[in-house]
Amino acid sequence: MKMDKCSFCGREKKEVNLLIAGMEGHICDSCVEQAHAIVEEEFKKDDTFDTKGLKLMKPIEIKNFLDQYVIGQEHAKKILSVAVYNHYKRLNQPVSADETEIEKSNIIMVGETGTGKTLLARTIAKMLHVPFTIVDATVLTEAGYVGEDIESLLTRLLQVADYNVEAAERGIVFIDEIDKIARKGDNPSITRDVSGEGVQQGLLKLLEGAIVNVPPQGGRKHPEQKMIAVNTKNILFVCGGAFDGIDKKIAQRLNTKIVGYGAQKKADVIDRNNMIQYISPQDLKSFGLIPEIIGRIPVLTYLEPLDRKALRSILTEPRNSLIKQYIKLFELDHVELSFDEEALEFIVDKAVEFKLGARGLRSICENIMNDAMFDTPSANVSTMKITLDYAQEKIDGAITVRLKAS
Repeated sequence: MKMDKCSFCGREKKEVNLLIAGMEGHICDSCVEQAHAIVEEEFKKDDTFDTKGLKLMKPIEIKNFLDQYVIGQEHAKKILSVAVYNHYKRLNQPVSADETEIEKSNIIMVGETGTGKTLLARTIAKMLHVPFTIVDATVLTEAGYVGEDIESLLTRLLQVADYNVEAAERGIVFIDEIDKIARKGDNPSITRDVSGEGVQQGLLKLLEGAIVNVPPQGGRKHPEQKMIAVNTKNILFVCGGAFDGIDKKIAQRLNTKIVGYGAQKKADVIDRNNMIQYISPQDLKSFGLIPEIIGRIPVLTYLEPLDRKALRSILTEPRNSLIKQYIKLFELDHVELSFDEEALEFIVDKAVEFKLGARGLRSICENIMNDAMFDTPSANVSTMKITLDYAQEKIDGAITVRLKAS
């Protein structure tokens, strides 16, 4: 009697969980799973980063894309657009007869919390055709100490590139909270400043361009793993930080220069409400960045503090604005949500009062919307309107609860 068996692996029906019959053969469940894995792997290969034929987006196109998500910050968006465009050009640069090699221009963005530094980075990540990763400088320490090694920045980039080294070597790394690795004192450290100056020293070779041995799974938990050599020469580094208190350093520098008969006239020109626009590399040095690292990040840009008009626009205008997010959340529960204009103005007023930038908008909205989001899914309602009275009641109630708790 002929026994049914898998046409691929040859196992009989009693040896497998499931045997699927075809026109002239059979296939077992194990072979189906293996075939599915092979198909997925092949499709993944087609979706990998194209390191040869990169689509060159012009600076205006990049900025137009950023405009859909980020309100204001025209200066920073232009600087970033040009930097990304030049990065793409460098990657597509043919070998020229005169051997002129374009150097990369790493960028540092300075701005108060909630002004959009990380949002700019995340928005650029949406449109890029090269590996892009955002890493936090606060977890970095000098090698051998508790925390993450500096090479972990490249481990993240490798993971995003699906361990395609050639693609990773053409990627972009956004280092957030760069100000947290500033020197702790004014003088070079005699003892080990392992999470400040030590990290800055370790970043130097990455920023300028060097072949770095990168642990593919992170350095300390798997010391036996084989290292991957990554050349950082073509990796663009974008750094961002709040640099809290740097405005005092800028004011101090500007005041020292204002001497003589024209002192008052020059002092009147300075906008003391927005000192960040006058930032220069020497301010970064006085804040605690070492001169070597400042020299390797030549492009310095700033993000302006958000005024009331900008906060009002951020609330409703961007493609993924807060109000649109809440409307979508309620829509998923088949509830039509709307906001009175006075309620929106009240949210902006509170955000200005709290001085937390765009993040302040989120915390205020959460306080207002929390009860509605709790009750609405269980209530039989089709519409929900947020009025000024409702918003004031929720904010005043939240403040009262916190006062009682304290």
